[in-house]
Amino acid sequence: MENIAAPQTCQCSVTIRGLTVKKHDGLILDHIDLEVHHGEILALIGRNGAGKTTLLKALLGRCAYTGEIIYHNGNGETVKKPRIGYVPQRLDFDRSAPVTAADLLSVSCSRRPVWLGTSRSARNRAAVMLQKVGGDPAILTKRLGSLSGGELQRVLLAFALEPMPDLLLLDEPVSAVDRKGIGLFYDLVTSLRSEYHMPIILVSHDLSHVRRYATSAAVLDKTILSRGTPDEVLASPDVQEIFGLGGA
Repeated sequence: MENIAAPQTCQCSVTIRGLTVKKHDGLILDHIDLEVHHGEILALIGRNGAGKTTLLKALLGRCAYTGEIIYHNGNGETVKKPRIGYVPQRLDFDRSAPVTAADLLSVSCSRRPVWLGTSRSARNRAAVMLQKVGGDPAILTKRLGSLSGGELQRVLLAFALEPMPDLLLLDEPVSAVDRKGIGLFYDLVTSLRSEYHMPIILVSHDLSHVRRYATSAAVLDKTILSRGTPDEVLASPDVQEIFGLGGA
């Protein structure tokens, strides 16, 4: 197996100004103003239908919006074509398909069509990618449909990190993972943030995870209602009302 290259340190920040998304049935996002700096894990919380996934889609360029999304490097220069990594809540695919984890990971490091097989160099690179996220090399030969929730999320995270992104988006990434796997996944994300310093936006409904793993938080309900440290935001009236905490 090839040696893992020295870590790339991300120094990118993202600024969102006046981001608005409208659809035929009304306003989905209303003038979102938000900044996420390098090395920051921003937890995005809110009720179902608040627009969290839509905001991620806007950042990914998958939905039309008005307003600005601006990326800057460590020197304050604009990044025209940022690399964005994305781990979805779930991956919709045919679980009976004979596609292996190695096939998926090789897509990002080879131009060769999957149906022609993967080259040795691509398989080695896939192994390095998986090793980066603490995955067992035995996962590589497994079909995607046979992976556990935790194994699949590690594969998706490895895929999202190749090439190293300027921004990492995590949309309820542990919804299909068992309790032990949840802790392992978030510990991994925290270590990646410490090593590579990329900004991370984490969508989560679990307030205990927000308090433990995020460095900042924001409450979204079509617009940003609260923004601050996790403790500040979780103590806000907005969160108390949305999650029915009754001021406890």
